Amino acid sequence: MPLSIADSLLTDDLTVLLGLIAATVFLLNNLYKPQPLVHPILLGRQSDVGRARNPGESAVYRNYGTGLIGRFPVRPNKDARILSDLIRTDVENARTLWSAKITNSQLEARVDAFGKGLLHFVGLQPRKSRVLLLLDDSLEFLIADLALSSRSIVSYTLSSILILSSVLEQHPVSTIITHATLLPRLLEFILGKPRPELLSVIVVGDTTPQASVGKFKFLLYNEVEREGLREQNIVRLTPHASDIFTISFTSVEPGELQATQLTHENITAGVVAIRALLPASNNFSPLDTVVSGHPMNTAYGRAIAYTAVYEGMSFATIENKDADNATPDDIKLESPDIGAYAKYPIPSPTILFIEPEYLGKLVSSIHQEASRSILYSVAMRHKMAGIAEGFLSKDSLWDRLVFDEARARVVGESSSTLRGVIVSGSPISSRLLNLSRTAVSIPLINAFTHAMVSGPVFATHPFDLQDFSSDSVPNSTHIGPPSVNVEVKLLGVHDEAVEAGADPKGTLLVRGPSVGKALDNPGEVTHHWDEIWTKLNVQARANTNGTFQIVGSE
Repeated sequence: MPLSIADSLLTDDLTVLLGLIAATVFLLNNLYKPQPLVHPILLGRQSDVGRARNPGESAVYRNYGTGLIGRFPVRPNKDARILSDLIRTDVENARTLWSAKITNSQLEARVDAFGKGLLHFVGLQPRKSRVLLLLDDSLEFLIADLALSSRSIVSYTLSSILILSSVLEQHPVSTIITHATLLPRLLEFILGKPRPELLSVIVVGDTTPQASVGKFKFLLYNEVEREGLREQNIVRLTPHASDIFTISFTSVEPGELQATQLTHENITAGVVAIRALLPASNNFSPLDTVVSGHPMNTAYGRAIAYTAVYEGMSFATIENKDADNATPDDIKLESPDIGAYAKYPIPSPTILFIEPEYLGKLVSSIHQEASRSILYSVAMRHKMAGIAEGFLSKDSLWDRLVFDEARARVVGESSSTLRGVIVSGSPISSRLLNLSRTAVSIPLINAFTHAMVSGPVFATHPFDLQDFSSDSVPNSTHIGPPSVNVEVKLLGVHDEAVEAGADPKGTLLVRGPSVGKALDNPGEVTHHWDEIWTKLNVQARANTNGTFQIVGSE
C-alpha cells in the first residue's frame, strides 16, 4: 500500500521552530535591508553639462543645484557685501573664538578700536599702506584682518615663513603684525636689509622690545588697540565688494612665488559655498563648534573662519607646530598635529574641516582602539556592507558594541557631538575614505580646494558613499560635482574619445566669484569672474554622473 505525503513527512516541534526561524531571517534580510540615505537618482546626475563644447575642451559643468541658467550666489545674504558685514547684528549670543568668549558687538568694538589705532597711532594710510600679517591663527589675526579690510589697507599673508625674505624683497610693506614667538625669526630674516623707510612692527603677546632697533619701530598690539579706543575722530570708509583687501603668497616651486589677490566678494562667495556643503535640513547653526585644520593665511581657511563668524559659531584652529623646534623643511604656519585644538576652551566640536593627514591619524587611532574588541572583524564586515548599500549610521548595534567606546577613547566628548567632517587638501585613497566612514560613521565630505579659490572647487554629497576607484587610478576617489558658485571645464581632452562616449579627461579650468586673481598675470584686463578661466594645474576626469576625479598633476 503506497504511503501518503503526510506519512512521508515526519515533523516535530523543533523542526517547525527551526523553519520559522529560517523564514524570519530570510524576511528580515530582504525587508529590513538598510536603505540608501539618498535616492540613487539624485546621485546619478550631479552636474548640469553644457550642450556645446569647443574643440580640445570638455563642455562646461555646473552644480546641478545651480543650473545652467541659474545665477551664482556671491553673498550669504543681500547685506553681506564686505568682510565686516559678516559680523551679524542680529546674532547676540556670545560664542568662543579660540580662547575668548565674545559677542558680535564686542568683536565689532575691538575691530573698530584696532582700526582707528592703525590709522591714528601707527600712521597707516587707506589705499596706500601695505601690512604683512605674520600671525598664527588667532583672534588677533581675525581682528587685524577685519580692521585692515574695512579701512581699505591691503594685507599680505604667507603660506610659509620660508618665503618671508622673498616676499619682502619683491613687495615692500610699511608694517608687520606678528606674534612675539615669531619675532626672533623675523629679525633674523630681515634685520640689516637696507630699507628706505622706518618699518613698524606690531607685536602680539608678551615681549619687552626696545622702542626701535635699527630701522624697526616696535609697538604692542594691545597698545595700538588701546590708543584706538581713545581716538574720537571717526574715519568713514566704504570699501567696495570688488576691492582687493589681501594678497596671499605661496611657494609653488623652490624660488617661485604664487600671489593671489582676493576681494571681499571672493570671501563672501567662499562663505556661501562652504555653507552649501551641508544639507539645508542640517546646516550650520550658532549651536555648532567648528574646528579647522586650514590656516587663515589661505583663501579657504579664511572663508571657513568667516563662515563661523557669520553663523555665530564657536571656532578654533588646529594648533601649528612650534617653528622654533622644527627643521627648516617643517617651518610652515599650517603644519597640523592631531588633537592640538584641545588647548582652547571651546565647546565640544561638531564640525571638522581637516586635511587627509589629520584624518588618517584620527581614523588609525579609532580603529586601533576598536580592534581590541573580539567583535571588531564582525562589526567591520557589517559596517562595510551597509556602506556598499549606501547606508551609514552612528547608532547601529555594532557602534554600540565596538566603535562608540573606541571613539570616546580617541576624541573624548567629541565622539558624541561630531556631526560632520569635511576633508580636503590632497587626494584621499578609497581605502582611507571607507575606513573613515566606519570609524566616525557621520557624513564625511570629500572636497577639492585650491590656493586661488576661497570655497571648495568640488565637494561630494554628504551621503554619497559611491566608490569609483579603479586599477588605473587606485588611490583616487571622486570629489563630487562643482561647488554651487563655480563652473569648470577640462582643457586638452581627446575629441575622438569624447565623441565615442568616453569620459573627458584634461587640465582643470575653473571660474566663479570665489576664484581669486593671480597678481602676476598682466594678460588679464578685467577683474570680473565670468570673463576669466583660471588654470589649476591638475589633471581631472569628469565621470558620467557629473562627479570628478583628480587623476594627476602638471
